[in-house]
Amino acid sequence: MEAVLSLFPVTLFLVFLFLLDSFKLVIRKYLFGAILWGMLSALLAYYLNTFILELTKIQFLTLSRYFAPGIEEILKSAFIFLMLGRKRIGFMIDAAIYGFAVGAGFALVENVFYLRSTGDPNLWIWIIRGFGTAFMHGGCTSLTAVILIAGKSRSRFNPGIILTALLAAYGIHAAFNHFYVDPVAQTFGIIILLPVIFILIFRYNEKQLQTWLEIEFNSEIELLNMINNGRFLATRSGEYIASLKSRFPAETIVDMYCLIRIYLELSIKAKRNIMLKESGFPVIIENDLEAKLKELIQLRRQIGKVGEFTLSPLIRMNYRDLWKLNSLK
Repeated sequence: MEAVLSLFPVTLFLVFLFLLDSFKLVIRKYLFGAILWGMLSALLAYYLNTFILELTKIQFLTLSRYFAPGIEEILKSAFIFLMLGRKRIGFMIDAAIYGFAVGAGFALVENVFYLRSTGDPNLWIWIIRGFGTAFMHGGCTSLTAVILIAGKSRSRFNPGIILTALLAAYGIHAAFNHFYVDPVAQTFGIIILLPVIFILIFRYNEKQLQTWLEIEFNSEIELLNMINNGRFLATRSGEYIASLKSRFPAETIVDMYCLIRIYLELSIKAKRNIMLKESGFPVIIENDLEAKLKELIQLRRQIGKVGEFTLSPLIRMNYRDLWKLNSLK
């Protein structure tokens, strides 16, 4: 009964976040993977914290206030770094949900450990752990994920953003473990503040995603039609490509042209699938998508970084655009 009480609130809130994802950006297998990683990271944190206690002989209170929060937040955020590295997260919505799922898995194992080690039958303790500690773990990892995705630029991590994200989560976690505020007041504060923060993030992000879809979708369709109808050179984009003939070999110019055409086609299909998901329809996956994605990768290698930078006024290869193409896989 106690374990159910400690787990039910965080599970319910995770389902609530999943239902808020109207664009269906979250993939279920990654969501379950996040929960599993949270559970595994809790086990790793337990053994690592125990090792530090035995090695340094520091007091448990000192460990829980200053060292454990850092260890736990780094371990939990490893899943987010992996997902960002593989470009499987595109917006704050999915970043927040995956982060909270990791925290939920971590809280589950931590609460089970606490139950087994103390056997405390006090029902009020388990309500506080369910709403307080569990939500804290989910909220901290979500915060890390949101800061990282907000600061992600092109395909590399910014060290300053990474440090900011981890320090923010560490600060909240460490402050929670100090119990500067009465535990009951802390719990009620989390219950009130966390849903409000997430709803604000979701509303902002849905507007951002809707704008991104509307603006890029229309312009990309128009440009692709011009290419398919043989009128690309009459556009400003075509004039720009023509102006590069003196700077690049003819083969590279052809590769650039092919890159633009394939990128536009794949980008339109990715946005189409996002809109289909939002409307509750199954996505469309063509048989030649894998081949086209491989061709796009090959063309990027052939034109090189300088060629990619030169094409940046026409097509962008920043983090979100690469995530969009990865969503087709």
